[in-house]
Amino acid sequence: MRNSSTQRRVSRGEDPVQRDLGLNERLGLISLIDEGMRIKSPESPIVADLFNNLWDLVNETVSGSRINRLKPEDSHNGFRVIEVNSDTGENLGRLNMLYLRKPIPCYYLVYVEVGAPFRRKGLGTQILKHFREFLMRRSAVGILDNIIPKEDPTYDIYLRQSWRPVENIVGDSPLAHRRSYMVFTPPGMEGKDLKGPVLKLLHHLSRKRTAIDMRDNQIMVQRTIEEFKRLHSALMIYFGDAINKGESSPLMRFMFTRFVTKFIAFRRRIETLVGYTGGDSLEQIALAPDIAQLPAQSYAPLDIENGPTLVEGDRRLWSRLPEALKRRPARFIEGLPSYERPNLTNWLEEEGRDIGQPLTIGNLMDLGFDPTRLKELKIEGLPCIFERIQAKQLPDLRQKEALLREIGSKMRGWRIKDTSLKVNPPLLTIRDRGNAYVLRRKIRGIHWEEAVEQIHRSPRLKALDASLKLHRMIAGTVREAQRAASGELHVAEDVLNDLLTCFVSWDIKSNQPLIMVDFTNSYLESIWMA
Repeated sequence: MRNSSTQRRVSRGEDPVQRDLGLNERLGLISLIDEGMRIKSPESPIVADLFNNLWDLVNETVSGSRINRLKPEDSHNGFRVIEVNSDTGENLGRLNMLYLRKPIPCYYLVYVEVGAPFRRKGLGTQILKHFREFLMRRSAVGILDNIIPKEDPTYDIYLRQSWRPVENIVGDSPLAHRRSYMVFTPPGMEGKDLKGPVLKLLHHLSRKRTAIDMRDNQIMVQRTIEEFKRLHSALMIYFGDAINKGESSPLMRFMFTRFVTKFIAFRRRIETLVGYTGGDSLEQIALAPDIAQLPAQSYAPLDIENGPTLVEGDRRLWSRLPEALKRRPARFIEGLPSYERPNLTNWLEEEGRDIGQPLTIGNLMDLGFDPTRLKELKIEGLPCIFERIQAKQLPDLRQKEALLREIGSKMRGWRIKDTSLKVNPPLLTIRDRGNAYVLRRKIRGIHWEEAVEQIHRSPRLKALDASLKLHRMIAGTVREAQRAASGELHVAEDVLNDLLTCFVSWDIKSNQPLIMVDFTNSYLESIWMA
């Protein structure tokens, strides 16, 4: 909540936003709003209040930035940090490194991070230059893993800073091939035979990989929680007057809904991080009752540019959609019934609620996912699903569609562990109110992780699992399907898994897997990639 000084300024008619919200907080609020809304709708009140001349301010902030001269040895968690800060002390970017003392002094660059609004403005280069000077002063070798894709304009940033591929020093080695390592050699070590020491360093990094990732994850979780806390505080300040009056606007509901959906997605994802134990409590962020009871608002309240557009897809199918949907897609689609996935129907049953009841922002927080993201409808008898994504995710969607078309073409008729492999590509995509709505066929299946979760929760399915090993069947089939698609398409498995999702055959009404059982084997009826 706002402090008393903020309340006093509001009572005098002053605008607290400009005084209380720093640059990072204001940029955080920007990230909750779609790109199109903030650039193409300058008449929006929130744009006028928060973002007027903001990009000029970003440029001024970058030009006035400075490297944090604190000793890296004072950093915590084993990592040593070099930061670039604004004149006002706000952090714009950082470099995390790990010191390795043997066999030669070495600093391993874990990652360089620059805040999204400050990228392409030279800060990354500024940090790397300072890191190079730091290595030269310490007469220490630098090692990093260049994960920048070759097609990225910044791919050669390290080459321009005198880093070179590790193969230039150690030659052809399995340790060098495992990752895209690069090495910086300070002037005092030029001409020395570093093959042996660098190979030992690579071996040490390989052995310590899990520990490094754990420490990295711990820092990132802590920092992200702090960012969420600042963003929550910024929202409370910006809408403080309305909150105090017990009022709410569509914009306010949209901003808090967007905040909560981002937060629960973060909460869900960190559960799988190496080394995360829950010690960094997410309970630090709790919604005020006045906010929790607000109806969820998943689309922007303002029209964007020229209204709804058919991004791509089957235009004959577009012509068969209801006219009301074509006129106001976001409003129509968001009013459709939510997809009755097991996690939602179980929660509704426990709460004694009906599928048609509107959900509040607090309900989303309790559920741990946003069930309004998937909506059901029939188009001339064909059961379909609309999936809501942010408009900025459209490039990823196109990549997914290309991969799915290729899988459908090259792997037609394939069976994975006797299970039929299928794809469920987008039929068409509509953009409206800062979102994109992706239409797909409704399949008799659910996300494979939700399927495993249902097996572990349901006493009836647990008993079935004891004899048929359902969870192993599902996980094994998914893993083999991912490997097969990766090999057939010549796409790295981790890249493929980031883009595509696997669904397994499931009877939604009875909440159980659809499996085939014969005298010698049991297997899933189908597996889909989408």
